[in-house]
Amino acid sequence: MAIPEAFIDELVARNEISDVVSSYVHLTRKGNNLWGLCPFHNEKTPSFSVAPEKQIYHCFGCGKGGGVISFIMEMENLPFVEAVRFLAQRSGMEMPEQGENEGYRRRRERLLALNKDAARFFHEKLRAPEGRAGAEYLFQKRGLSPGVVTRFGLGVAPEGWDNLIQAMMEKGYAKRELLDAGLAVDNKKGRIYDRFRNRVMFPIIDLRGEVIGFGGRVLDDSTPKYLNSPDTVIYNKSRNLFALNIAKKSKQGRIILTEGYMDTLSLHQAGFDCAVASLGTSLTQEHAQLLSRYTKEAVIAYDGDGAGMKAAQRAIPILEKTGIQVKVLQMRGAKDPDEFIKKYGREAFAKLLDQSENHIEYRLRQIQVKYDLSDDAQKVEFLRESAAMLSTLPSPVEREIYGGRAAQAAGISPQAMAQEIQREYQRRLRQAKKQQERRDLTPAAQLQPREYGIRYPNMRSGRAEEGVLRLMLLEPALFRESESLTPEQFSVPVLGRVYALLRQRFQEGRSTQLAALAGELTSEEMSFLAGVLEKPESLAHSQQALRDYIAIIQTEALKRAGESAVDPLLAAAEKFREKKAYGG
Repeated sequence: MAIPEAFIDELVARNEISDVVSSYVHLTRKGNNLWGLCPFHNEKTPSFSVAPEKQIYHCFGCGKGGGVISFIMEMENLPFVEAVRFLAQRSGMEMPEQGENEGYRRRRERLLALNKDAARFFHEKLRAPEGRAGAEYLFQKRGLSPGVVTRFGLGVAPEGWDNLIQAMMEKGYAKRELLDAGLAVDNKKGRIYDRFRNRVMFPIIDLRGEVIGFGGRVLDDSTPKYLNSPDTVIYNKSRNLFALNIAKKSKQGRIILTEGYMDTLSLHQAGFDCAVASLGTSLTQEHAQLLSRYTKEAVIAYDGDGAGMKAAQRAIPILEKTGIQVKVLQMRGAKDPDEFIKKYGREAFAKLLDQSENHIEYRLRQIQVKYDLSDDAQKVEFLRESAAMLSTLPSPVEREIYGGRAAQAAGISPQAMAQEIQREYQRRLRQAKKQQERRDLTPAAQLQPREYGIRYPNMRSGRAEEGVLRLMLLEPALFRESESLTPEQFSVPVLGRVYALLRQRFQEGRSTQLAALAGELTSEEMSFLAGVLEKPESLAHSQQALRDYIAIIQTEALKRAGESAVDPLLAAAEKFREKKAYGG
């Protein structure tokens, strides 16, 4: 049975791997990963690892690994389709039955059409008497122009229990479709009513221009203040961003991240067409990967309160992992971008934007405000916490510059601070080395690829091919820089096949997580690739590492093809790398 790729992507997104695995294995967090006793072989010391950021599991003892579908296949001894069915039931998804792929596609199209008609209904109500409160809120209280309201398709859901239901049923839609789209809710008595009532409506539009969901802001004192569509067949809040369909076309060279619809709309009205907002949830790794396709720089413009600062601190490392340069906007005299622009105007915000701090300055200042630097004991704690944070920076230049600033703030010599940072940096290196040595001593690390049924005819090219896949899976934006590399140049067929699958998915805007390939690969191949992905790979110089890996693969491919005239530039670059590695 062929299951639609869109269904598999949605299934993987809804079944977070640590949630699924923790129902079978007791997990304890150590560093970025979760660890427990492997459920697939007997052991006393935990060697079973779950990496939430990569959405994979891998046992360093027996070598089994993969994504969430692979895990259920192994644990429940189920074939692929039955494992998908198991997870679909777990997450409340309706499984497309055999021979119903066309039906599944038509159902999606039907729900998209329903959402578009609902958006038109809400927008038209702004001009109707029953929509007067919504029009006053948008045009008068929030000061939005008719152009912005039209461009974003804003509207209003009038008071009443079934206004939308009746209007959509007149167009031929069924109650079941309204429920499936998240536009209606049923009660225990079997009656349904409109989900959105007496609210200003914000259509959520995907990158293809389709209306996939809605956000609604209440017009009275009801709760919740903001209500969003639930996850549906066509909508997942963790994989979409409000206004990205417009911001992706911006020529401003950056993306501005806000906390809400109105901040984003105010910025667009002021000419900052690069603003986006997450949809009622914290920024996720999938959000960051999505952004990395369209920008190299993100400015976090969250609210200036405690919750906003906490959200910014959480978002910084998530964005950094995708290679995005992160800056943080600091607003004074206003709680959010909307209020700032209304108070001080567009030019003042543009100036503030250009003066936004890089994430290191922001994090250092957030540490500093926690301590009274006139107290020696607190000064020491400030320096220790600052050194721990700065030791994570990959660049020695950054460590020196910002270490000097911390030293100046505390009134000590830059040399003393540099020593503290270096001590912390060396401690981190020793810890990483010990972890690697422990892994090297495990049976799985001693396995050669052929023990997974996979042979490396060219070990040098094979290791570089591993590196390419590792970089791509960790930083999907790098697919844009691999145009010259073809699957045919890979020496290991399975690695070339996975590269082709991932590249196609990236080009189509689909998930590039390893878990999504469960139906394309055998369990041995998934375990092998999970092991490849768990090997250390620095993203500090990811672009240079990718270029080096590609050069090795292409040079070895030329040799295999029997080319006598190897590109002299490739040969020179290869010789230089052998002489002086970059440490990737």
